[in-house]
Amino acid sequence: MTEPAVPQQQTQQPAEQPPAPSQELRSALAAVRTEVGKAVVGQDAAVTSLLIALLCQGHVLLEGVPGVAKTLLVRTLAAALELDTKRVQFTPDLMPGDVTGSLVYDARTAEFSFREGPVFTNLVLADEINRTPPKTQASLLEAMEERQVSVDGVPRRLPDPFMVIATQNPVEYEGTYPLPEAQLDRFLLKLVLPLPERDQEVEVLARHAAGFDPRDLAAAGVTPVADAAVLERARAEVAQVQVSREVLGYAVDVCRATRFSPSLSLGVSPRGATALLRTARAWAWLSGRSFVTPDDIKALAHPTLRHRVQLRAEAELEGVTAEGVLDTVLASVPVPR
Repeated sequence: MTEPAVPQQQTQQPAEQPPAPSQELRSALAAVRTEVGKAVVGQDAAVTSLLIALLCQGHVLLEGVPGVAKTLLVRTLAAALELDTKRVQFTPDLMPGDVTGSLVYDARTAEFSFREGPVFTNLVLADEINRTPPKTQASLLEAMEERQVSVDGVPRRLPDPFMVIATQNPVEYEGTYPLPEAQLDRFLLKLVLPLPERDQEVEVLARHAAGFDPRDLAAAGVTPVADAAVLERARAEVAQVQVSREVLGYAVDVCRATRFSPSLSLGVSPRGATALLRTARAWAWLSGRSFVTPDDIKALAHPTLRHRVQLRAEAELEGVTAEGVLDTVLASVPVPR
């Protein structure tokens, strides 16, 4: 995925506009990208997208081959934001209670007490989520949607902020359980982490040759530059970003066009349209604007919608991709002026 570019041409700003985005808050989040860059090379687009997801209170699916720093990316982001993070390695024998927590009998008191699972944290890294059976995959659904976990009929709130960052390997399918459409739709964004360019890979090796230890982020100079309070204030400003009815109509038209594509058996649902609106508002705010343009919709269409469409079998055999279909849709839908 290429990082969304700041639009070169912007539509006219609404006459009644909310206050401009706080430079202090935007600078703090820009500093997060700098801190992550001290440990992770060449994933600026992914860092920006993860920040967008945090601003939207959404979840992210990371797809990439082993060794492109998916785990390191999450750990470094948590360190830069002073957030807690836990990693869960999804395996075929993992049970739902291993993720959410369970009741444990205490022989001393002759009572059951709740032992929290790793989901009780700010950033949950669900590593190789497609390697565990559907029952365990589904244990995350309530946490992702309701931001709570119910055990023995008792709901327990999760911390705020809370985000699930799940990873999956795109080239290894044996022994995996593909995520169903209903669960894919719960992820706000799907990010495809590419292999680094040659210069970036040389930089990675140079850092390791100089003694970089990915397990010791403090030694790499990664320090907290923002926190949960900054995210909360930024979210409040994102919620004030204006969207004209013309831009709303454009977002809807893009999503509706996927439903009539001959290459797709499943188009974008209304939930996908609202997700596109949310991510576009966050990107507009990060770009320093208090209003959304059609370019913002275009910039976030691929990461927000690529996992919400399903190709027809014959289209896949012909080499059609979801990315190509979205490109065709964006080229065909008229852009409001």
